[in-house]
Amino acid sequence: MANQRQIRSAFGPAWLCAAVLGLLLAGCATPPPGGVPVVDRNQRAPVSEGSYLVRRGDTLSSIAIRFGWDWRALAQHNGISAPYVIHPGQRIVFGNSRRATPAPGRAPVPAPAVKPTEPAVQVATVPDRPPLVTRPPEPQPPATPIKIQPVERSASGWAWPANGAVIGRFSSNGSLNKGIDIAGELGQPVLAASDGTVVYAGSGLRGYGELVIIKHSDTYVSAYGHNRRLLVREGQKVKAGQTIAEMGSTGTDRVKLHFEIRRQGKPVDPQQYLPRR
Repeated sequence: MANQRQIRSAFGPAWLCAAVLGLLLAGCATPPPGGVPVVDRNQRAPVSEGSYLVRRGDTLSSIAIRFGWDWRALAQHNGISAPYVIHPGQRIVFGNSRRATPAPGRAPVPAPAVKPTEPAVQVATVPDRPPLVTRPPEPQPPATPIKIQPVERSASGWAWPANGAVIGRFSSNGSLNKGIDIAGELGQPVLAASDGTVVYAGSGLRGYGELVIIKHSDTYVSAYGHNRRLLVREGQKVKAGQTIAEMGSTGTDRVKLHFEIRRQGKPVDPQQYLPRR
């Protein structure tokens, strides 16, 4: 979350809103060839100086969205060719330098110079100094157990993200509902609908409130909006049935969960993937 605060402070809410919307529309690390580009008129110019050190869980697509770049342009700028794989520790540059720093272990590392052995130095002991007493490390409290509820999955592997009546249905018209709305109680558990990795957790996208986005594969992502409190962080791996948030009303007029499934960046009807009730 500290990383999100730094990005939000540096580039402002408008840039972050456009970036996360791009993530929802992009859906996967490597967009499919022949896709129709989506133009966001509110997006600022891409970051044109400095660099970014790749961390575990990053993809070229998520870095490009975060810093306002088209992923293809960022790959070309850094000399990254298909299949566009990046590694933790690799440096992605945005300025005049045209190449990314190779990932650790991919470039030969010169052997350190061997210094001549120096004679050992004798240190006189002080007889009247009491011996140092090393205290054993204090026991750490056990980690909070991850809450995973047993859930029924459909044949395609999806589970309902919350208990409650569906009060808003999917519409294929892009200007209407891009997912479904599920009624519930304030603080009710919101569950991951399938196994995956959290690629966004925050409130930077207007109209979604406190939002979680999970990447399940190079084809599917899911989104969970209007939460009261988020219980996961970016880069965290989650399992189907795991509690990822508490239901709320942020960004809307009543307590509910807004749930979306995107296939290759395009919204699809979640009820076609979820178990029948």
